[in-house]
Amino acid sequence: MTVALWCILIAIFLPYLCTAVAKIGGGYRLRDNHDPRSFALTLDGFAKRAHAAQLNSFEITPAFAAAVIVAHLAGNAELVTINVLSVLFITSRLLYIICYLADWAILRSLVWFVGVGLIISFFFVSI
Repeated sequence: MTVALWCILIAIFLPYLCTAVAKIGGGYRLRDNHDPRSFALTLDGFAKRAHAAQLNSFEITPAFAAAVIVAHLAGNAELVTINVLSVLFITSRLLYIICYLADWAILRSLVWFVGVGLIISFFFVSI
């Protein structure tokens, strides 16, 4: 398994890190597990931003996974390049989550664009 493929696994689980932060920050109790989606609607502040970061992480992960797989299948990009782009993407996602939790909206948006740019990069290096 390549580093890039391991990064897909990491990207799959990053949203759940945000879930844990949202639940802990929102005062989640096990009894709330009967209807966790309604609980998410009650969140505000830090916990609400953690939930939003979770949703965004779920949204972007399929694009990242597809880009890594396409880069592997195309066979034109060097493996080290694919691995570096993948690690940079995971780093951008961690920074994105930090920016979201800290409520640094402009920086968060910039980091999001970096992540999307990295996804696009996989296709260009595969040409």
